Amino acid sequence: MADGSLTGGGLEAAAMAPERTGWAAEQEPASLEKGLFQDEDSCSDCSYRDKPGSSLQSFMPEGKTFFPEIFQTNQLLFYERFRAYQDYILADCKASEVQEFTAEFLEKVLEPSGWRAVWHTNVFKVLVEATDVDFAALKAVVRLAEPYLCDSQVSTFTMECMKELLDLKEHRLPLQELWVVFDDSGVFDQTALAIEHVRFFYQNIWRSWDEEEEDEYDYFVRCVEPRLRLHYDILEDRVPSGLVVDYRNLLSQCEESYRKFLNLRSSLSNCNSDSEQENISMVEGLKLYSEMEQLKQKLKLIENPLLRYVFGYQKNSNIQAKGVRPSGQKITHVVSSTMVAGLLRSLLTDRLCQEPGEEEREIQFHSDPLSAINACFEGDTVIVCPGHYVVHGTFSIADSIELEGYGLPDDIVIEKRGKGDTFVDCTGADIKISGIKFVQHDAVEGILIVHRGKTTLENCVLQCETTGVTVRTSAEFLMKNSDLYGAKGAGIEIYPGSQCTLSDNGIHHCKEGILIKDFLDEHYDIPKISMVNNIIHNNEGYGVVLVKPTIFSDLQENAEDGTEENKALKIQTSGEPDVTEGVDLEELMQCATGKMELYARTDLSEQVEGNCEIVNELIAASTQKGQMKKKRLSELGITQADDNLMSQEMFVGIVGNQFKWNGKGSFGTFLF
Repeated sequence: MADGSLTGGGLEAAAMAPERTGWAAEQEPASLEKGLFQDEDSCSDCSYRDKPGSSLQSFMPEGKTFFPEIFQTNQLLFYERFRAYQDYILADCKASEVQEFTAEFLEKVLEPSGWRAVWHTNVFKVLVEATDVDFAALKAVVRLAEPYLCDSQVSTFTMECMKELLDLKEHRLPLQELWVVFDDSGVFDQTALAIEHVRFFYQNIWRSWDEEEEDEYDYFVRCVEPRLRLHYDILEDRVPSGLVVDYRNLLSQCEESYRKFLNLRSSLSNCNSDSEQENISMVEGLKLYSEMEQLKQKLKLIENPLLRYVFGYQKNSNIQAKGVRPSGQKITHVVSSTMVAGLLRSLLTDRLCQEPGEEEREIQFHSDPLSAINACFEGDTVIVCPGHYVVHGTFSIADSIELEGYGLPDDIVIEKRGKGDTFVDCTGADIKISGIKFVQHDAVEGILIVHRGKTTLENCVLQCETTGVTVRTSAEFLMKNSDLYGAKGAGIEIYPGSQCTLSDNGIHHCKEGILIKDFLDEHYDIPKISMVNNIIHNNEGYGVVLVKPTIFSDLQENAEDGTEENKALKIQTSGEPDVTEGVDLEELMQCATGKMELYARTDLSEQVEGNCEIVNELIAASTQKGQMKKKRLSELGITQADDNLMSQEMFVGIVGNQFKWNGKGSFGTFLF
């Protein structure tokens, strides 16, 4: 009898939604709370001998009902799989040692014989009995069980055919193709769980190229944990559907490239001549390798819980603008759940009265803001009266319209429910939103995304769920006198090549206050940012975070330029407020903004230090980017006419901002 133990008991009380194995019985997902928050002692190590009977559930395989029940092992929680791989199976092994470590684990917990299983392929299911286990090969030695049970898509698949197939396979079947038949004695619980862990690992975690990766860190930390977290984030609807599609497409492309690369490498290894064809193949192989490395890098960015929201998903909005109404008329849409005489009189006096000589304007009334937005054409106005409005869709604004609340933001609340996409999706050339409180629940994506065009947000309140506002490349965002809080990611994400003006806002109680996005793509410039008189406080991480690739840090250390300008712009990338010798913070800020007053050196407050840090780091990143671009141009024989950083007028103004009680400080740099 095999000894050893494996976590996974008590699954009937802590089951989650089953993974989509293609043939497992679909069940309603149970609540996760009990499994995630049960007492630590309840998941301590124990073998089946400590419990009478099986601790696992059973279910009937799909298809013909004459098959016996099998163990229900595909409902394991994240922490159960995590603990099994970390503590029992993989530990600190390297990628090249995965199969060896797995085999050693199976020897301790797997019953070598005496258990039955359903052998399942895409063509058939058949009942078999294990007679031995080849641990090194991760295969079971089997024979057909009695009575013979088979469910095949091919009617001519007889018992004789199955025997011939098993003979060809030398009666050895991969463990991941076997589902252990249920036995309520508890003897085979560990066997069923062990095979499930092997099956899940090779279906969802292992990549065919892993073994060739450099082992800078142990395999579990580098690959298993992030992929496992991503798998469960997808199961629990915490990843945008578009990002899931992107990830699976990238995975397929990388598998295909790796397959071609292996075939090409194999053909080259069998060729000893220095022929022209071999040289061509080597060039093709280098291209395939480069393509594969780029795909792997993108996969890693999505697998990393932090980076997947920083780089992984650049959703393209397909919203089409309607343009001007065919009649050429502009309409004012009034939204009110109930309209009383007093409110109507006020509206007529304040907002709906026309000036003498002004063109007659049509007024339409709506009971909810979403229908009003959907009815808009270019130049329309939506006025939302006081009330609490609940919507289940997305505000997709593709035309230049005005959306304004009639009253105080706290009196005009628009709440989004459901796990849909973004709350407010802006692609119009000139969109204005004012005087409204937006409340987001159960979100997968952020509360507002500006894909392109200009969006102005004034006197609004944003109660976020995931990220807050995202300003995409080439978009322009202006936020004034508003309050943003509650984001589990960054309050505001600013992409390269965008323009962002923040004035007199409060950004607080988020994971990070403002996240200035990547410089990964060399084709985009650093964003143009203006931050004036904002209060950024009580965020878990930094008030402002700059994210950039390590290559900038390397370039900064190695690049030597004799000009005084570059000497003054060399900044430490550690996120510390100190700068290198010869840097005058006051002059640097004045040079960067062109609009700031000279601060007295003797009175450098925390507020000024925070503003200086931001300006210094952005200038350093921009300088490094310019150096990279200049180097590429010189390699092409092209001389850049103007290398003056300040002539680009990147920095409109970063002054007067207050940073208080942020967990990690005012400003930080994240190198990836």
